[in-house]
Amino acid sequence: MSNEKILVTGGAGYIGSHVVRQLNEAGRSVVVFDNLSSGFSDALIHGEELIRADLADGDALENVFRGHRIRTVLHFAASIVAPESVSDPLKYYRNNTSNTMNLLSACIRSGVERFIFSSTAAVYGIPPGGVAGEDSPTVPINPYGSSKLMIEQVLKDVAHAHGLRYVALRYFNAAAADPQGRLGERHSPETHLIPLILQAAKGEREGITVYGTDYPTPDGTCIRDYIHIEDLSAAHLDGLRYLEANGESATLNVGYGRGASVKEVIETARVVTGVNFPVRETARRPGDPPTLIAKADRIRHVLGWKPRYDDLRTIVADAWRWEQKRPGRTIS
Repeated sequence: MSNEKILVTGGAGYIGSHVVRQLNEAGRSVVVFDNLSSGFSDALIHGEELIRADLADGDALENVFRGHRIRTVLHFAASIVAPESVSDPLKYYRNNTSNTMNLLSACIRSGVERFIFSSTAAVYGIPPGGVAGEDSPTVPINPYGSSKLMIEQVLKDVAHAHGLRYVALRYFNAAAADPQGRLGERHSPETHLIPLILQAAKGEREGITVYGTDYPTPDGTCIRDYIHIEDLSAAHLDGLRYLEANGESATLNVGYGRGASVKEVIETARVVTGVNFPVRETARRPGDPPTLIAKADRIRHVLGWKPRYDDLRTIVADAWRWEQKRPGRTIS
């Protein structure tokens, strides 16, 4: 119906804001629910309605469903730093698990029909051979991955009990920025490799640290499946169209199916930026898998997803364009 809106939780954050932008450009009407603990109101570049509230606030949730006709929810609101989840597990089970259950309860009471969940490759832990398919064992090695895996199980049970249909997307390494430079990563503190490297190139950091050069990989550094934020965001719109066409619930990897090593990313950044920033090598960090790559055939088949930005240099160049526009700051 013409007055129906899509609810996007965490829609002012890095991934959420890119999806909100794509939804707007596709002619969809959106309301964003975000406490702005890690998001930014100015990331809603088309002026989407923002409800500043927390998913722990049951009254705020009831009010948004009471005040809008919502049949679809895209859920991004979460804590995402794996090492922090080890030192503060209750934060992750509270924010990622308990608060998502609050949201799902409100969805069921309000007759929501479709739910798209922001999951993670962290549910796999350290997969044998470094490649994870949707049917690979799920053995998370930190509370972040566990908190997301718990919700995947909750979604299965809720779908069975109430008929809610969902798509759970297991992200690999989200990277890059809007190609027009309007949106990008603004984490504080920053923990993702590509923005850390580019901040070193920009002079905001003294250099970049490589954790481990003795892994069983071609150059000794970890390999990851980096996916451009535009392709990742498009997967959500594909998932939405799939559910609107009465598709069955699905859990899908979102990655390219190939990886790049830390050293490859560094060298690509040096070429893109023209800056020979310092690199320091040190010992491995606990819990880093040598290789983590998606087996990514299923999402192409089920959703018809067709990535357009599967190129490391494009990923780094778009991230660099954003870094140059983002206000500078000194980072310790």
